Amino acid sequence: MVKAGTGTRPNQGENLNDRIDAAKSGDRRALARLLSSIENGEVRFPESQHDVSDWKILALTGPPGVGKSCLLDRFLHEWVESGIRVAVLAVDPSSPRSGGALLGDRVRMSIVDDENKKHMVYVRSVATRRTSGSVPLVVRDMAFCLLEVGWDKVVIETVGAGQSEVRCAAVADRIVLIEGPARGDGIQAEKAGLLELADAVIVNKSDLDGAQRHANELRESLQLGHDEAPEVRLVSALHGTGVAETSTKLLALKQSARAARARWRERFLSHHERLLLEHPKFDTVLSNVEEGLMSFEEAYAQLRDEHE
Repeated sequence: MVKAGTGTRPNQGENLNDRIDAAKSGDRRALARLLSSIENGEVRFPESQHDVSDWKILALTGPPGVGKSCLLDRFLHEWVESGIRVAVLAVDPSSPRSGGALLGDRVRMSIVDDENKKHMVYVRSVATRRTSGSVPLVVRDMAFCLLEVGWDKVVIETVGAGQSEVRCAAVADRIVLIEGPARGDGIQAEKAGLLELADAVIVNKSDLDGAQRHANELRESLQLGHDEAPEVRLVSALHGTGVAETSTKLLALKQSARAARARWRERFLSHHERLLLEHPKFDTVLSNVEEGLMSFEEAYAQLRDEHE
């Protein structure tokens, strides 16, 4: 059952079911308003019950500049050709003034301009706002909402902010790490904490020098101390090399057992963070700490104990 958040406005519940029904019938304006309600904390969607052996939510993560958006655009074309309806939550950096998303990823996706395919794809930009990770706390609810109103798959494209990328583990059934040549050795990805969470690794820009070498280094890093290692694939979003085969492989991607513990750790941390940030007294307690009226230990105890 859909739950009202702490910021629910009067009569919000009266319109909520109508919005859900309209979104299910294909009304994109109603869907946009529904997602905005979730983003603003007015509505919370419960976890969607689905068989994790067949993923519904995929996180596409990796450092900036490796071509995540262009590669995702290629994958979307392939998936739509197979009759799959895909919703994309593109997590963008927040504007320092308005707190809104910069919408850069939507601009780079050609599929939204394809008249024959755009009805099969929905792209929503999401601002990072005040969350500590690259994926906002509301993204999980937004993903469940999209599944509830009838989208077959949800892809979360993260902002590419380095170590904080691991927070996407709290949202997705599968995690795909995108890398590129000239990124240094595979230890850099290991240091960022991304390799331990990935179910698959894709090295984009395979047409450039160093791509094969970097893929080999990643394979070596993944095999150190582990019996099971995710596959590393080479593709080129620019030329389309390996895209069709990789897109098919991703649809059947299995969960990596080596990443299970790390994934649950991130989900616990994400849930704890959400409890703190959504506490009705969070801003008041924060101000008291800032002004020296309360110690950190007292503040944390107040926020924690009231939830317990």
